[in-house]
Amino acid sequence: MPEKKTRERDTGKTNGHKLALLYTMKYLVEKTDEAHTANASDIAAYLRTRDLKADRRTIYANVAILQDFGLDILQLETGGTGGYYMGSRDFELPELKLLVDAVQSSKFITAKKSEELIAKLSRLTSEAHAQTLSREVFIRNRIKAENESIFYNVDSIYEAIHANCQIAFRYGEITPQKKLVARKGGARYQVSPWALTWDDENYYLIAYDDVAEKIKHYRVDKMLKTTVLSEERLGGEQYRSFDLVEYARKTFGMYGGPDADVVLRCRNALAGVIIDRFGKDVRLTLTDEEHFEAHVKVAVSPQFFGWVTAIGTGMEIKAPDQVRTDYRKYLQEIAKVYSA
Repeated sequence: MPEKKTRERDTGKTNGHKLALLYTMKYLVEKTDEAHTANASDIAAYLRTRDLKADRRTIYANVAILQDFGLDILQLETGGTGGYYMGSRDFELPELKLLVDAVQSSKFITAKKSEELIAKLSRLTSEAHAQTLSREVFIRNRIKAENESIFYNVDSIYEAIHANCQIAFRYGEITPQKKLVARKGGARYQVSPWALTWDDENYYLIAYDDVAEKIKHYRVDKMLKTTVLSEERLGGEQYRSFDLVEYARKTFGMYGGPDADVVLRCRNALAGVIIDRFGKDVRLTLTDEEHFEAHVKVAVSPQFFGWVTAIGTGMEIKAPDQVRTDYRKYLQEIAKVYSA
């Protein structure tokens, strides 16, 4: 039986040179930053763990090649010894922290997928900096979606939008047993997807329902068994006249309702609350030294009334009369529950 040949990994061979260059890059990317440098001896020791040999001259040459390639490898002089480290990266540490925080705080991303995404983000910086991004305890304590298929839903939705196709799915709801089950006995929803939006800590599909002949929204984490259909999308004209930003401003918790031009009488201290909710373009009119009126368009719903109630006596619905009447009934129904 002929003796099995082993691959030569000496840097004197062409493949060895290539591997030494690649592993030098890997080491600098993963192990170094402005606070953690590596000299030629450090890199040589690492290469030996990979069964590769390289003298100082070869390492200096490899670093120069990587710099010519475009990597921002800098040299820090400390006590006469030069230490190399990665300077700028595609993502700076504060940018990665923002992305990690966004992943952690996103209710629609499951705990398992959050950990996977953070692990991938961590590989975009040095190992030392990656440790500061590892905050799994916050993930476990966050309220998270349980539908692991959300990323497949997103992928299917974008595929359908790109191909100008409709989608079908079943829409779920949470039971008292904390299970996500299909609504309406598993009825099939068929809509034309037009956009995805992130609002009120959840991810929503904006789609056209041709049966109802209007734009609707659906929480992506509640969509089950999403499939792309061959039918062409409908509702293009309706979507072109649909203002997604305005829609998000007037709905509360993405709960729809009849639109109304509402006047809110507010204490001056609530100006920031109104602007945060409705944007800087909202019309505010001073009525006296302590109050102003805000003219806003809202989708009148129990969620809107709940928002007004939470603010308390500092805000009053002044107009229209029908909305005032509906709000009074809303409060009376709540009061009945606590009257006994």
